[in-house]
Amino acid sequence: MHDDRALVEARLKRVLNERIRPAVYPESVPLEVAAWVAPGEPVSVTEGLGAAHTPVAVGDAWGAPWATTWFRVRGAVPEAWAGRTVEAVLDLGFDERMPGFQCEALVYLPDGTPVKGLNPRNQWVRVGEPARGGERVEWHLEAASNPVILDVPPFQPTALGDPETAGSAPLYRLARMDLAVFDAEVWELALDLEVLGELMAELPVDAPRRWEVLRAVGRALDAVDLQDVGATASEARRHLREVLAAPAQASAHRISAVGHAHIDSAWLWPLRETVRKVARTTANMTALLADEPEFIYTMSQAQQYAWLKEHRPEVYAKVKRAVAEGRFVPAGGMWVESDTNMPGSEAMARQFVYGKRFFLEEFGVENDEAWLPDTFGFAAGLPQIIKAAGAKWLLTQKISWSQVNSFPHHTFRWEGIDGTRIFTHFPPVDTYNCQLSGAELAHAARNFKEKGTARHSLAPTGWGDGGGGTTREMVAKARRLRSLEGSPVVRWEKPADFFARAEAEHPAAPVWVGELYLELHRGTLTSQARTKRGNRRSEHLLREAELWSATAAVTTGLPYPHEELDRIWKTVLLHQFHDILPGSSIAWVHREAERTYAAVAAELEELIAAALTALAGCGEGPLVANSAPHARGGVPAGALAAAVVEGAPVGAGPRPGGGFVLRNDLLRIEIDGRGLVVSAYDETAGREAVAPGAAANLLQLHPDFPNMWDAWDVDAFYREVVTDLTDADEVALAESSPRAATVRVVRRFGASRVVQTLTLARGQRRLDIDTEVDWHETEKFLKAAFPLDLHAERYAAETQFGHLYRPTHTNTSWEAAKFEACAHRFVHAAEPDWGVALVNDATYGHDVTRTVREGTAGGERGTTTTVRLSLLRAPRFPDPETDQGSHRFRYALVPGATLGDAVREGHWINLPERVVTGSGAVPPLVAVDDDAVVVTAVKLADDRSGDVVVRLHESRGGRARTTLTTGFALAGAVATDLLERPTEDGPALEREGDAVTMALRPFQIVTLRLRRAADGHPTG
Repeated sequence: MHDDRALVEARLKRVLNERIRPAVYPESVPLEVAAWVAPGEPVSVTEGLGAAHTPVAVGDAWGAPWATTWFRVRGAVPEAWAGRTVEAVLDLGFDERMPGFQCEALVYLPDGTPVKGLNPRNQWVRVGEPARGGERVEWHLEAASNPVILDVPPFQPTALGDPETAGSAPLYRLARMDLAVFDAEVWELALDLEVLGELMAELPVDAPRRWEVLRAVGRALDAVDLQDVGATASEARRHLREVLAAPAQASAHRISAVGHAHIDSAWLWPLRETVRKVARTTANMTALLADEPEFIYTMSQAQQYAWLKEHRPEVYAKVKRAVAEGRFVPAGGMWVESDTNMPGSEAMARQFVYGKRFFLEEFGVENDEAWLPDTFGFAAGLPQIIKAAGAKWLLTQKISWSQVNSFPHHTFRWEGIDGTRIFTHFPPVDTYNCQLSGAELAHAARNFKEKGTARHSLAPTGWGDGGGGTTREMVAKARRLRSLEGSPVVRWEKPADFFARAEAEHPAAPVWVGELYLELHRGTLTSQARTKRGNRRSEHLLREAELWSATAAVTTGLPYPHEELDRIWKTVLLHQFHDILPGSSIAWVHREAERTYAAVAAELEELIAAALTALAGCGEGPLVANSAPHARGGVPAGALAAAVVEGAPVGAGPRPGGGFVLRNDLLRIEIDGRGLVVSAYDETAGREAVAPGAAANLLQLHPDFPNMWDAWDVDAFYREVVTDLTDADEVALAESSPRAATVRVVRRFGASRVVQTLTLARGQRRLDIDTEVDWHETEKFLKAAFPLDLHAERYAAETQFGHLYRPTHTNTSWEAAKFEACAHRFVHAAEPDWGVALVNDATYGHDVTRTVREGTAGGERGTTTTVRLSLLRAPRFPDPETDQGSHRFRYALVPGATLGDAVREGHWINLPERVVTGSGAVPPLVAVDDDAVVVTAVKLADDRSGDVVVRLHESRGGRARTTLTTGFALAGAVATDLLERPTEDGPALEREGDAVTMALRPFQIVTLRLRRAADGHPTG
């Protein structure tokens, strides 16, 4: 038989696109259209409906960037259409390739009732069935003219991401505003042919099944009258029934489809637009749930539900009903789908606390899964946090984006730094925006790495990123794919049902230990430095506000600011979303974030000041408030007391050859005439920290033009070109006193200027470096290098509730791919008996490399371990002005540091002492007797009971036995989960009086709920 396969397949493509799909709407009449443009930001529905509209026509331009246009469409159903299915087809000028990334609208009835959303893949609104001849119809469209930021070609700098630079030229033209007859049989024929055509393309050419489908398609196309598709659609479908009814093989891969619309809480649109995206998408999904009884939809991010509740209560009411029916599934249990690399310990915990509590209070739903499909890699401390929140599963897809190494598993157990294991699934479909295409399903089946030991995977199905969700076409395809020979089996299923089945079928799943590092998007650890600084500062201010407010509430009766702290926490958690904190959003988002962080800081400073004033009482004596988890200057952790300055006075003098020497009884620092640190000598150990012939605090500038994803990526080749910034305009001794000595260094490079102060203080084993940069470079990468005289094969980097080790070498491709990584407050490199820490107050990205010095017998031979902090980038997409302007960074070099020193100094630099005046010392509300145990939070219980809640963890990776003592009469103590509910997973507690003793495993997190005796002070 002659091979006519290519001929039939080409015929199918043309007939489907040019005849069958257009015949879905065989008859249409135009609607009457009028419009009103809202001035400035979006207005209320009442104002939009009541505004004076002006007639417009199809073909008219509309929509300045970020504007809102209210369209009113009216018409009447022709008498001849009575009893038929009628829909409005409303095309605002959509590009079907870009759902979620351009104009969208929410449709309302004249009384303000939301109906559904419009987007490029969802342009229809159904008239009540069956249509009545002469029936008048009217809808109002709240249309957002969101500009296309990620255009073709992508990653081009654009001014459209900021309303101040976006201009006012219209972006779109009305394309179609009609009433039309909807031919359901033609629509079903189109889906039959689409499913079979996509299936054919994935089957082997020599497979009999491919040819059976091909012949059936050919017969169906023969049956179609191209001039009257509607009249012949049923006959064409009859020729396809047999091949559509052939069941899947018993060994076919099983795919659990779950309706989904990954909606970025901000990205190429501002936060306020996400509020409306959520409303449009959920309006569509609740309508689809009503029409399709087998369909299941899931949505994560409690923040998005909260927005819906506040701004579109009518849609939220439908969501609540669907949740109660078990078909609209809240997933993930987090406030937002956050970044997980950069949020601090307590912030990462609170993502789950606030997310899970919202779902429990609003829906009575407790999530067992963490749902993070698009997050840019996963910190090694996360498994324990997930478990401590009462969850046990994790879903993500993003690791499939890694450039170098293919992750070896799709279903596995992920082990964190403390040994906690979480059952984890990476959907092998390799997208969180699955359309149930034949290519996607075949890829999932072929790609699934657990074949032979497991057979189930999950496919998040629907348009996402900018929202949109699942379409009726996807649901129709799923019906055909329930059991279809040659295809995986597809079933709509809740995430929890999938995870339960997957875990049961694969009890011996393989284990991955340590971070889930994404070999891509490494630049997100540095981009938008002001956003990152705002996050770090907010986290530590929240710690202080809770600590001092709880202390004041218990000891003085000052009312505890529950509402204020809850609101601020939610704001900070929102800005940890995985396109805000990583710095990958448009300019609008980051400028707004900067203002928000400033407001958060101001409010938290007021709360802290009020609590400290109440605690310090009347008097003029200076008191130091120490909110760090370790004592310093004689002031216990969490206490107010007079500071004690210890140690020899600081000396400062000229250095032979230029520069200065700073010295106390712990360190001798040499700064040369270039303003570089050429020696950091540990007087106690007799060890030099700086590698021979090298200089530390060396600012280095690299070109930074990645191949794509500008704000997201730094590519490895950036390291091939480097400029050392060694020229100095000024190197001067700015301060010299027994308490401290400071050298001031000023440099200029390109269009930028940097001012650094290097300070050695009395009694301190660290050199503090305060760096202010007026940054006006583009496509450049600024780093601060510290070449250390250390032979270290690995180094420690702080992560949530502990640290992880990374190698300094690149023996394997996995190690080489980690050329830029995340650390929180410290990086620590060491030989067995001596180490060095580099601590910081605002940076996350860094790299650590090692080189061998070939020197001579003079002792210079050895290994240099170089730690570099990543300070600034200057990508031009999606924000062409990324990081332009002023920045401040504080970091410190700590020679002779142990891991415990690194932990302590990291907290100290982020939690500076506060000096207040008062009448006397205030002891800590709680205290622990082991420095390895770090208290991360002290607060009052969320249930307003007045109980004191303390969260702590072992910080050094070893065992610890500690006694916690309270500064109040203790009536009882219980270990809880993160949501402050009693748990059996905590350590055994031995209580004696006002003290509780416990033993901790390495990195173990413990949350304690401490009940106060009835005769204690009021809680406020």
